[in-house]
Amino acid sequence: MIYIENKKKSEVKLQEKYPNAKIVDVTSKATTGLVKLSPFYPHGEIPIPFSEGQTAMCVEGIWQGLKVFEKEDIDPKMFKNDTMKNIKRTVRKFGKPLGHRKGIRGTELLDYIQARIQIYLPAYLWVLENKVQYIIERLRDASKEQDIVLLDYETNDDVLNAKKPLSHAFLVKAYVEGNYPTVESLSNQKPKADPVKKGRTAKTKQPKEKKAKSKKPTVNQPKLF
Repeated sequence: MIYIENKKKSEVKLQEKYPNAKIVDVTSKATTGLVKLSPFYPHGEIPIPFSEGQTAMCVEGIWQGLKVFEKEDIDPKMFKNDTMKNIKRTVRKFGKPLGHRKGIRGTELLDYIQARIQIYLPAYLWVLENKVQYIIERLRDASKEQDIVLLDYETNDDVLNAKKPLSHAFLVKAYVEGNYPTVESLSNQKPKADPVKKGRTAKTKQPKEKKAKSKKPTVNQPKLF
């Protein structure tokens, strides 16, 4: 089985809860090859949804680059960022988020949940299918022999929950288990928590990578790959 836990949870608690599991980090701070599962990892050649012929270095660059704010439109520089740093675009700097542009030259703005479904999910799926298949196969095989715990800064596994950023570790688990969320599978479901009020779009805080505090013990990661 594969489980998702918060990266900030203590090593002691994790080992008590999963005494025989392999506990591995899949965030941008990972020290193994699993760092390639992070949305911040610069795989390159990732197709930008609704933007024929245009690609980006990382999934997070697509998500941030297509954001439209009160004071600024999309930022194409985000698509080329290969540093895994300085990818966030904040409300403090650019004002209220208005939505995500549906493609680089698109005229339609998608709200938070629709952007997650139509932009983030397809972009991350492309990475899983085209850049990290060998990791997915190893995870699939390993999970048949032993429990695996994927550590992420976010643990939200509900695509339609707009109150919390979506866990990319959940998407990895879903893909490995053959139930990755799609437009079709989500079409008949209603958002459980949509912060949009009176026509306003949700605040774009997807997915938020936070630095683990040094005071907390770090899980000793086995070299799974």
